Amino acid sequence: MRCPFCGGEDSQVKDSRPTEDGSAIRRRRQCPACGARFTTFERVQLRELVILKKSGDKEVFERDKLARSIEIACRKRPIAPERIERLVSGIVRQMEAIGEAEIEAEVIGQAVMEGLKTLDAVAYVRFASVYRDFREAKDFEEFIGAIETVARTGAK
Repeated sequence: MRCPFCGGEDSQVKDSRPTEDGSAIRRRRQCPACGARFTTFERVQLRELVILKKSGDKEVFERDKLARSIEIACRKRPIAPERIERLVSGIVRQMEAIGEAEIEAEVIGQAVMEGLKTLDAVAYVRFASVYRDFREAKDFEEFIGAIETVARTGAK
């Protein structure tokens, strides 16, 4: 593993342990060249997933990109990072469980929406505003009105 500080070609593993949810191995490493310590995570990847965009383009699925978008929606909300990590891991497992190498972007977007709905209402609305491309305040009002209607009636 290349050192992120000095670019050294080798590093020594000082400690390995599974993450809390068991979805990855956390490794503490030290670079013998500069002495810096850093952490890496090793995850199982069942298959390389490809996202089919609405435009018809194909893009390799990136777990980090998914995590970043969820973290942005959850920014400044009282949500533990571990809960966000569990949500990301759950969505990745859902996508892998579909069994297809190519997944439509809409399927991933809907999975994120469902996960955020149960995690935090504000993060849910934030993500929806980007995902559904809200253009004006009326779009927010309609979306929140629909959420309130569902909450009152208990419908899905």
